[in-house]
Amino acid sequence: MPARRPARTALAAAAVALLSVTVAACGDQGDLRGAGETPTAVSPARLWPDLRPASSPAYPYDVATRETVKGVTVPGDDIRRVAPVDVAEAEFAAHPEDYGSKGAYHATVERTRQCVPGGDAARCPLLKAYYRDLTGDGRPDLTLGFRLYPTNQTAVRVYTVERHRLVQVLADNDAIIGVELAGRALIERSPAGISGYEYRTTWTWDADQRAMVFSRDEFLRTGRGRHSHPTNKPSAGSGSPSPASPSPSASGR
Repeated sequence: MPARRPARTALAAAAVALLSVTVAACGDQGDLRGAGETPTAVSPARLWPDLRPASSPAYPYDVATRETVKGVTVPGDDIRRVAPVDVAEAEFAAHPEDYGSKGAYHATVERTRQCVPGGDAARCPLLKAYYRDLTGDGRPDLTLGFRLYPTNQTAVRVYTVERHRLVQVLADNDAIIGVELAGRALIERSPAGISGYEYRTTWTWDADQRAMVFSRDEFLRTGRGRHSHPTNKPSAGSGSPSPASPSPSASGR
């Protein structure tokens, strides 16, 4: 491709230079030569050694979520045979404080009624389901996402099957600009308060807590941008878009 030609030219030039050095060194007798002065190593400086340690975190953060989904069966323990819409509706029923008429995400329930054959697909808040083994048990787990209307947040959920039951092992709500599955980790990308930057939050499976836990939060530069206020491939599952069961605890920034 034309775009790669400059890089290839630079590599070729570097190779020629290396070859020239090698040829020039053929007459070297192999004697040791000094490489110059070595910079002095500087150890880390500990600041405020007498500072009183904090006794509690600055703000709460749900590092793990586990909840058995009631009213949803898993035929043959095959999570692919579970209807995503059923999972979403089970979540709505289990958390009326969030999805009831006075809940923060009440409009999601109304729109989910369109996620059926013959419904208005454009109004359906459920996103496509993805299947990958995130827990390490050799069986696919279910990753779901859906919009939390009337807010600009998106719910991200992960489910697994334990003892013939469907179990939610990750529940996070955030303003999402992208989600990725990398190995057995789930990575969420969210807008930052400065243009040209974004947050990336990583969730990984914790065998002790039996849940996907918050493991890393990064603030990364993505390109040039002005200081301003922000505006608010794994295997895809077959069938209709997929729901997820949100919980009220959104990860605030």
